[in-house]
Amino acid sequence: MPGQHLHRSPDERILNIAAYKFVSLTPEFIRSWRPVLRSYCRAYGLKGTVLLSTEGINLFLAGEDDNLHALLAYIRSHEPFADLQWKESFSSSIPFTRILVKLKKEIIPMGHNINPTEFTAPRVTPAELKQWLDTRNDIVMLDTRNTYEYERGTFANAMTMDIEHFRTFPAFVEQLDESLKDKTIVTFCTGGIRCEKAGAYMVEKGFTNVYQLDGGILKYFEDVGEAHYDGNCFVFDGRGSLDPALHAEFFANSSRGVDGSNEEE
Repeated sequence: MPGQHLHRSPDERILNIAAYKFVSLTPEFIRSWRPVLRSYCRAYGLKGTVLLSTEGINLFLAGEDDNLHALLAYIRSHEPFADLQWKESFSSSIPFTRILVKLKKEIIPMGHNINPTEFTAPRVTPAELKQWLDTRNDIVMLDTRNTYEYERGTFANAMTMDIEHFRTFPAFVEQLDESLKDKTIVTFCTGGIRCEKAGAYMVEKGFTNVYQLDGGILKYFEDVGEAHYDGNCFVFDGRGSLDPALHAEFFANSSRGVDGSNEEE
């Protein structure tokens, strides 16, 4: 269910959802399911992207509430996705131009073999993170997003990376000071998918106290609002970015993702 900070204005008739789940799927399953999902999306008038991989599913979709919830119910009717969770926001128009259902090697490429179905760093909920940031000054907030994303906004005093693609995250970690290995580090990203892989990778590399922000910035906005966050959150569609109330900064045909090809790299 939407969090207490999620408000819908009268002209925001379009529901937008972001969701992912790491789960082991067979090549045969994803190949056979791709045309079925594409048909469902077209029948329901949905636009955006669905990424399918042997490591799971990643969705960025927009459409009418009933139609989008019908698709989500269909997806959750399949046992691997029975507990699929999603983040909601609203817009006055659909911020994508088409529907794409794509088969990928990974639902989020990192350039290193990490399997979140086997291991991830522990999660911290938005409410827990706010409490930590309210009362502690020893938390290292690590932004795992790209440069053009955190320029729109990030957590106060967050550590950022000068990268254009998440594939270079492992190289960034290799350059971190050894003193950080015993610090409390919270990885975060837009919706949780990158920080899930990032946290697992850092644990693998000897960082002993790493957490991931459950649901990413979008879930933090939904549950907590703007506390400890400066600016907006970049999104991979025509809305540009969302403020902490999950309203669009502007609606424009951004060159990044507006055609439905957003992959949250």
